[in-house]
Parts: sequence; C-alpha cells; structure tokens
Amino acid sequence: MQPGLIVPGEKVFELPEKVLQFGTGVLLRGLPDYFIDKANRQGLFNGRIVIVKSTSQGDTDGFSKQDGLYTTCIRGVENGEQIDESIINASISRVITATDNWHTVLECAHNPDLQIIISNTTEVGITLVEDDIRLQPPISFPGKLLAFLYERFKVFAGTGESGMIIIPTELITENGEKLRNIVLQLATMNKLESDFIQWLMISNHFCNSLVDRIVPGKLQDHERINIEKRLGYRDELMIMSESFRLWAIESGEERVKQALSFAGADEGVVIAPDIEKFRELKLRLLNGTHTFSCALAWLAGFTTVREAMDNEQMCATIYGLATREIAPAISGKIISYDEAIAFAKKVMDRFRNPYLDHSWLNISVQYTSKMKMRNVPVLLAHYSKSSQPPELMSMGFAAYLLFMKGNKNSKGQYEGFANGVTYPIQDESAGILAAKWHDTDPGRLVENVLADKDLWGEDLRRLNGFSETVKSHLHELIKYGAMVAIRRVCLNKTEAG
Repeated sequence: MQPGLIVPGEKVFELPEKVLQFGTGVLLRGLPDYFIDKANRQGLFNGRIVIVKSTSQGDTDGFSKQDGLYTTCIRGVENGEQIDESIINASISRVITATDNWHTVLECAHNPDLQIIISNTTEVGITLVEDDIRLQPPISFPGKLLAFLYERFKVFAGTGESGMIIIPTELITENGEKLRNIVLQLATMNKLESDFIQWLMISNHFCNSLVDRIVPGKLQDHERINIEKRLGYRDELMIMSESFRLWAIESGEERVKQALSFAGADEGVVIAPDIEKFRELKLRLLNGTHTFSCALAWLAGFTTVREAMDNEQMCATIYGLATREIAPAISGKIISYDEAIAFAKKVMDRFRNPYLDHSWLNISVQYTSKMKMRNVPVLLAHYSKSSQPPELMSMGFAAYLLFMKGNKNSKGQYEGFANGVTYPIQDESAGILAAKWHDTDPGRLVENVLADKDLWGEDLRRLNGFSETVKSHLHELIKYGAMVAIRRVCLNKTEAG
C-alpha cells in the first residue's frame, strides 16, 4: 500500500454501533462518516455506523464485499497549499436494506449503545406523507423514523436515557425542527399513545444542522484506476471530496454535546446554540459569490469555476466581489468582519481546487430564484451601510441580465448565445426575461426588470445609483464584451490603489 495512506486499526472493528444512518450517499460518507472515522482513530467517539438503505434502487454488494470499508480521496487547496490524501474509512459496520430487512432495522432500536440518528434522504425526504408506521417498512423517511423511535420507546419503557439525538443533513433550513414537526404529526395520525408523544418531545433531540463540503463522489474511471494502482488495491466504493469541511449542529444541550464527542476530532464540526451565522456565511459568500460571478465568467469564455480562477483578472474580480463588497455587507450583529473575510478566503481556496470541475452552467440553473434568495438580501445589506452602488455586484447583475437574453428553440426550451456557443437557460423565469428583452432596449430593460416586484419582492430601482450602474455595465458588456469589462474594473482598482 502507498506510504502515507491512512488505515484503520484493528480495534475499530470491535466498536459498538452508536449511529443509525438513513442514506448511503456520498455526502454522508464524505462528511459525517469522515468525522466519525477520524474521531474513532483518535479514540474520541468509539462507535460505528449502521446504515439503513431506504430505497430499492442499487444494491449493497459493494459494502458487503468490502466489510463497509471505502477510501476517501481528499483533494483541495488550503491556505494556498494543495491537499492530497487518502483515507480508508472504517466507520460503517453494516448496511441494511429497509425494503428487505425492516425487522433488522427495528432490532437496532433494541441496542442501548445507539445514541444518534443521521439522515440525508434529499430535501423531498423531509415532507409529510400520510403513512402507516406498521407497514414493513413505512413509505416515507419520517414514517420509518417514527416507527424506529416507537420501537425504541416500547423496548426501553420510555426511559429518558433511551431518547435519540436526530440530526438531519438535508439541505433545507431548520431541517431538524421541520423533521420533528412532521414526526409529531405522523404520531397523531397513527393514533400513538400520549406517553409516547411526551417521550418523543422531551427525551429526543432534533437538531438543525448545516453541511458544507463538495463531494463529487465516484471518480472518473481513469482516475480511479490510477489511484488504485498507486494504493495497491481495488475499491468499488472509493469517493473523492474537497478538503474544506463543515458540519454545524444546532444545540445548547449538554447531553447532545457529550454524545457528539466526535466533534473534538476536527474543527470542521461546530456545535452551537445558533448556527445561523454559518448558514449566512455559506449562502452569501459561497453561493452568493457563485451567483454574482456566474454569468460574467460564462460570458467571458470560462466554462468552469477553476478556469475562471486560473485567469488573473477574473480571479481578482471574484476575490474583490467576495472580500470588498459581500463580506462588508453581511458583517454586523452575528458575523464579524474578520469572520467574513476569513470565510471568503477559504471560499477562494475552494474555487481554486484543481481537482474540481464545477460548471458555470450548472450554477446558472434557476438563476433568477438564486439571485433573489442569495443576492438581493446582500444588496439591501450593502445599502443599509452605504449610499454608493456596489460596482462588482452591479456588474454581476448586468451580466445576469445579458445571460438571460434567450429565445425558445424548436423543443420549446430557452437558450442563449455567446462566444459562438448556444447554451441552455434553465430557469423558471426564462420566459419573463426573454419577453422583457424582446419588448425594449437595454436601458429600459434594466428599469423594467428592477421594478418587477414579482421577481425580487420589491422595487430595486429605489437603491441609490444601482439602476444607472447596472445600465452602464450592461452597455459595456454588450459593446465590448465581458473580458474587456473585467480588465477595466481590475485596472480601475489598481489605479485607485
């Protein structure tokens, strides 16, 4: 095996199962399971994961053949240095398919060592579905969870110590609170006894959480083959992830902190009474910077984030957007300026990751709703502190407008055209923006779009100088092209010192 490969010690295979995990996906294996494995190697958590595979799609043969072991190849950039390491993860003890072995899943509820439930069943998983928990298995994830908790309640006679810590990682806000409310509604629908509902509310902790790590998952065949040759073994479950990692878990309960002892193994796990700060940092500085930069980079001829970061002027523009405009705008009550800048610099490292090919066109999907959700609040925050229009945000918005100048093709789908290339516009508001482009000239277009409260929730023309600045940038983008506009902005900033 390759020198430097991190391998598990023999004692890890004797550890008890402490975690029930709904989902076999790469995000879970690349983030929560990564932290648990790391903590086990440090002797901090000393527990393994039993996974419930909720769907019948795919199989679990790979996990069976490899005794749950898999390699995580971590590739990224931290503080300008490239990270390249491989870890054999031994956190998973076994995988149970719910559709075939639901009774085995329920048997896990009898395990007194089990303390934690983790899930990632996609955002659709945390929805209320009329479900019968006596089915084998129940239809929905909340139904399966309720059936498991009801089994545990009966086995341990409703003792307070038998309650679970439930941490959903689905990418929705207040995911723990929403899951808790659905489970309680299902308990009522299933006419479960009041003692159980009382135990459910008091002895179980549903924690909101936020996960942030890019885990592309399976490597390309040629990459996997090369790595397997280097490591000296085959691995059907090998995954790749970036080096950045964050799992923010919302709780002020001492029992929760004690049970989640794996947090001590890595600074990427944060347990706090309020995780809104971390959500805001991710939404504005990672997602928001993507959204403001997306059309500008694409129109300038860059297809991936990495390509854009490899260009000096484009990189400087993205960096300036994040550090000079977004970071100051969101700094205030819950986020300090230093925290925002530090996070922005980590974002730049992530954008520079040479192992990730994040497509700008993928980022542009549902562009308008992303602009509204991620960036309009940043604009408003900026204007709460300054009367001057933010130049880079304005240029990003102008590029968005030009990117959305689309027409329907023969299949009824909207597409745009730039740099000799036709590209798809996958946006629910594509028809609205196309109509505005057809009906008016660019100057009036800006006024019409900014005034549309249905798009933005308010009239953005009221922001001092924003309309005029967007018009100026749009004119320049149309007349000279995106790369010329980017160079001019960089030149102006250099001359300003």
